[in-house]
Amino acid sequence: MKTTLVKVIKVIGALFVFVGILAGCLAALLLVIAMVRFPPFLIAALLSCWIFSRLQSKKGSRSN
Repeated sequence: MKTTLVKVIKVIGALFVFVGILAGCLAALLLVIAMVRFPPFLIAALLSCWIFSRLQSKKGSRSN
């Protein structure tokens, strides 16, 4: 009985992992579609990536 319960828990865990990965991929796909349909989203994403890279480079130069 104990081994059966462990197998069931492993299957449920694997199912949750699969659903989580699927939801993440769906969210990324919807984000790309939104950026293609609405260019301000693309501009905002590029601007945020640029600001993040600038902050990372300033943090790296300050710690050295």
